Amino acid sequence: MTGIVVLAAASDPRPDDNAVVAGWVGFAVLILLILAVVFILRSFTKQLKKVDAARDAGLYDDPDESSESPSDQPPIDHRS
Repeated sequence: MTGIVVLAAASDPRPDDNAVVAGWVGFAVLILLILAVVFILRSFTKQLKKVDAARDAGLYDDPDESSESPSDQPPIDHRS
């Protein structure tokens, strides 16, 4: 068993600390991730603007503007 470990260590030398770099592939992946986050944030803000416009148009039933107060509603039974 120790012969295998010695043989593996001898055939695979440890690289120099300065020789290990991410390279162009790592840089490209980083740029793609940044672009994806920017795209997702822009899409999210567009969707939030649509929700705000729909709420202002009265498409949602806001609890603040409803005629019933929370005390007028029947209690919820959680025993089922």
